[in-house]
Amino acid sequence: MALKVAIIGCGKIADGHIEEIQKIPALARIVAVADLEILMAEQAAVRYGIPNHYDDIDRMLAVEKPDVVHITTPPQSHLALAMKAMDAGAHVYVEKPLTLNYPDSKRLVDHAVAAGKKLTIGYSYLFDPPAMKMREMVTEGLLGEPIHIDSFYGYNLSGAFGAALLGDGAHWVHRLPGKLFHNNIDHLLYKITEFLVDDSTPENPLGSLKITATGSVRREGRFGDVRDEMLDELRVMISGGKTSVFGMFSSHIKPAGHYARVYGTRNTLFVDYVMRTVTLDAQSKLPSAFGRLVPAFDQGLQYLRAGGENLVRFARNDFHYFSGLNRLFSMYYASIIDDGPPPISYRDILRISAIMDEIFRQVPQNGRLAS
Repeated sequence: MALKVAIIGCGKIADGHIEEIQKIPALARIVAVADLEILMAEQAAVRYGIPNHYDDIDRMLAVEKPDVVHITTPPQSHLALAMKAMDAGAHVYVEKPLTLNYPDSKRLVDHAVAAGKKLTIGYSYLFDPPAMKMREMVTEGLLGEPIHIDSFYGYNLSGAFGAALLGDGAHWVHRLPGKLFHNNIDHLLYKITEFLVDDSTPENPLGSLKITATGSVRREGRFGDVRDEMLDELRVMISGGKTSVFGMFSSHIKPAGHYARVYGTRNTLFVDYVMRTVTLDAQSKLPSAFGRLVPAFDQGLQYLRAGGENLVRFARNDFHYFSGLNRLFSMYYASIIDDGPPPISYRDILRISAIMDEIFRQVPQNGRLAS
């Protein structure tokens, strides 16, 4: 029997959720959507042929009794809505960031455990084809022992989302503790946690991790209001155990890429989440000029093979933008049906929340460094 799914919040990301859920009808079917603005809920229901829509969350939960609720609202409402859905008997998927801070994230995770409900978060790039390929290569020992990871996430301030928040001083992003960073750097951080030592505890969620963060404003335009407080460049250094990380969030580097480079004792991996490629840095054992000629051809062959693999994925309908999201949904629903562990561990979710808190402590969004 397919799980009954309801979605709360009918903004743009909800469209992606609906489209991917409708591709896996054996696992789930959407019974209702809800939004405080009834017109938004109605439009989503009509667009996607969803039978019911609501502007009253309590009524939707009582009438529809969904097995799973997806929360795709602004982060300020995540905690209250997720707890309400769990109390109504539903498992909950929450878009990133989970909550506004670590204490609230810990409270939500504890509530899920106490209620016997499975909670997960929208870390979709963890399940994109390049991320899956990277893990295969690491498991096969091609990397050796990880030493350092560079993680980059680019953001286009002149794109649709950037223009929306710069054009509106009341946009919900400006009310987040970490503003632009808060809504994006999960993508920077969840790619690297699997490589870091994990000696965290509930009392000390960072464990022995050492974090240094700096932020700045590079854009020149000013508005004379809260928008001017929003930082748009972030650099983060994290060290713990034998592995270190350099994380970069940039609103100005072009193209606005998304990638990670993992340096190991045997090889270095480059994972491009936009181009959907995973390559090893070329090495040559040939002497002199010949040794400098070969690596370029080796890199070319790797990209040619990656292009062929992407062509196969395209033919199998696994090359679309939300392929990682689809895989995450499938794994999450299977964990509910089979009563297995959720696809993303609560420990990792909480570690990322704690790292974000520390970054925002060091880089407050008012142009001054914390004391």
